[in-house]
Amino acid sequence: MVHAEPKHGIAMYGEPALPADFKHLPQANPDAPKGGEIVFAESGSFDSLHPVITKGNPPWQLRYMIFESLLGRSYDEPFTLYGLLAETVETGPNREWVEFTLREEAAFSDGSPVTVEDVMWSYEILGTEGHPRYLGAWGKIEKMEQTGPRSVRFTFNTVDFELPLIMGLRPILKKAQWEGHDFQASGIDVIPIGSSPYVIGDFEPGRYLNLERNPDYWGKDVPFMQGQMNFDTIRYEFYGDGDVVFEAFKAGEANTYRETNAEKWATQYDFPAVQSGDVVLSEIPHKRPTGIQGYVMNTRSPQFQDWRVREAMIQVFNFEFINQTLNGGREPRIQSYFHNSVLGMEVGAPATGRVAEYLSAYDDLPPGALEGYALPASDGSERNRAGVARALDLMAEAGWTVQDGVMKNEAGEEFTFEIVLNQGATQDRQVIDIYAASLARIGITPTISAMDSAQYTERTNSYDFDMAPYWRSLSLSPGNEQRLYWGSAMVGENGSRNWMGVESDAVDGLIEEMLTADSQEDFQAATKALDRVLTAGRYVIPIWYSDVSRVAHVKELHYPETLPMYGDWLGFQPELWWYEE
Repeated sequence: MVHAEPKHGIAMYGEPALPADFKHLPQANPDAPKGGEIVFAESGSFDSLHPVITKGNPPWQLRYMIFESLLGRSYDEPFTLYGLLAETVETGPNREWVEFTLREEAAFSDGSPVTVEDVMWSYEILGTEGHPRYLGAWGKIEKMEQTGPRSVRFTFNTVDFELPLIMGLRPILKKAQWEGHDFQASGIDVIPIGSSPYVIGDFEPGRYLNLERNPDYWGKDVPFMQGQMNFDTIRYEFYGDGDVVFEAFKAGEANTYRETNAEKWATQYDFPAVQSGDVVLSEIPHKRPTGIQGYVMNTRSPQFQDWRVREAMIQVFNFEFINQTLNGGREPRIQSYFHNSVLGMEVGAPATGRVAEYLSAYDDLPPGALEGYALPASDGSERNRAGVARALDLMAEAGWTVQDGVMKNEAGEEFTFEIVLNQGATQDRQVIDIYAASLARIGITPTISAMDSAQYTERTNSYDFDMAPYWRSLSLSPGNEQRLYWGSAMVGENGSRNWMGVESDAVDGLIEEMLTADSQEDFQAATKALDRVLTAGRYVIPIWYSDVSRVAHVKELHYPETLPMYGDWLGFQPELWWYEE
């Protein structure tokens, strides 16, 4: 009989790397001074301060910077959590339940204590009225009960070894604040109260937002927080256009800027502030999967239900030419969803061993999942003759041919589709303009619709698009979020991340295999198999990735010498940075 016992942390596999008496996270600098300001320039806008519901367009950072959770994640480990609002976590022998005990001193920013009642209410309201990202885990809770003055237990109705960790990461809200308010109403009338080191200060919708340090923050002595959240003010300045954001940084209106374009980094960062040393150019390496970034095809649209059409769209996309034009050819291409990591598939090679065993259980595998699949590579010329020829063959197999210069079916109906873009996304527009010229070579003229960020969010949340820019970060510990990204249950749920509309027994089954794996070896094999099915499904036209992040910042902004394995990702900036003259 295995007896559970309260612990200071929990890992997805094995034990946490840090001992119970750890003083700080290894990537945090406990001696970092407090004070100063970090200013971000952001493209887009916001019209809501309520980041845990579907409606509205809140700054995405609020979800992480205002609310705390029972446990906090260390991004120097694949998936390990340590006590934050909770001082201990305890699980059943088979993780069939999890119990958290709150710290006695845990408090909201208004000074009121964080109670078990707040915790239970937060889980229920998020699970029933919150954003779809919270619904899946809530449906797996058989019972939620208070087990002591500061303890709450969740008992599960399904086998899912990740659930205890997921339960530790839910944002905790103050129940009393929402009495008499419609929780699902978007807007700026209710300023959310959290327990984090920051409170919402001055703001103007669409223009700027200040987060101010709470001088009475309850958790200043918690080990997990040592060396974190060091700024007095975190400010977000909003601009309507991506190019304006960079110019705002150069003009000193922001003091940090993350560059995603390698060519621009190499050629446009010699302005006076860099030459004088007032602005520092930092390259920060990482060991995380590429994730998937590119242009997603919505299979809810009849145009993209045939895999041959989707493969044709990939063949026409002249990556090598686009990469050379925009990046000077400096960036490698994303080859699969978990590329660049131990979880990624073997590109172009047949599945073997445990991976092949997992795949062989399914009858709905896309072509190439078992045999091997690789993205096409052009000769780098603008014409891309081989890709265009292959695309024409594939379209013909799917019933589409070029008639009088236009791609049509036997009924004479024209093949076209709409690409929606956020008008502030300059790089996406550059890519799509080149792509549209390539599509013209096979008789296709897409409609390109650029819109403001609020309309873009509304359109993509309701899947009202044929093709759109798409980015999903993936970690070294993928779990329940995979259902939200590409699970069948999410196809009809507005606001999910399954933009491509995947409905696949293989995808659903492999996610389950991944979640219930009882060894690291099976977990990796199931994830590699999932990677094969998603990639061979040809839902996304992938672009490039960087194995470093490029951050330009004023010389007064610093980050620790010890970098987390995830690098410049969640939990890095602004959490670990500090300001020092």
